[in-house]
Amino acid sequence: MCLGAEEQRNNMAKIFLVFFIISLVIAMPWTQAFPLDNWPQGRKAQKKTITNLQFFFHDTVSGKNPSAIKVAQSTDTEKSPTLFGAIMMADDPLTQGPDPNSRLLGRAQGLYASAGQSELCLIMAMNFAFTDGIYDGSSISLLGKNSAMSPVREMPIVAGTGLFRLARGYAIAKTHWFDITTGDAIVGYNVTVVH
Repeated sequence: MCLGAEEQRNNMAKIFLVFFIISLVIAMPWTQAFPLDNWPQGRKAQKKTITNLQFFFHDTVSGKNPSAIKVAQSTDTEKSPTLFGAIMMADDPLTQGPDPNSRLLGRAQGLYASAGQSELCLIMAMNFAFTDGIYDGSSISLLGKNSAMSPVREMPIVAGTGLFRLARGYAIAKTHWFDITTGDAIVGYNVTVVH
């Protein structure tokens, strides 16, 4: 038995209506169990904590086992005195002291790129992931300009995880050692975080 187009439309409308009613019936207990007027309107902020961290960042771009490698560059990067356009990916150790063999506190994982045509400045998007002590499993995120040739530079801390959830703050960086031939560096960081 073939149904006409009109009957097919009527049958489809009936099926749609049945599904609509069933979905309303299913949804009713949910809205009764969780009425919108009982939803939380917000939470009082907990007391903020200020934490100061000090560590050393070891950026090794030379040798057989570099901790940072070039992943991209412009066609003109090699002609630039600042290596403008070079992008590096890093997985650098963070240690307690400037000696590479001092206690490992975590890893600096992320990227930095040469963003200045006339000055050596880097744009850094770096996650400092801690693996030691009470901060094990927590991290802070740095995003900003690093004027690498300045003796001291300040960069923003924009986020965090774990104990540093909702973190904000700033990092003061000071070059401890730099090898102009290889590009390897050890940088001291003093970071203040509000979380």
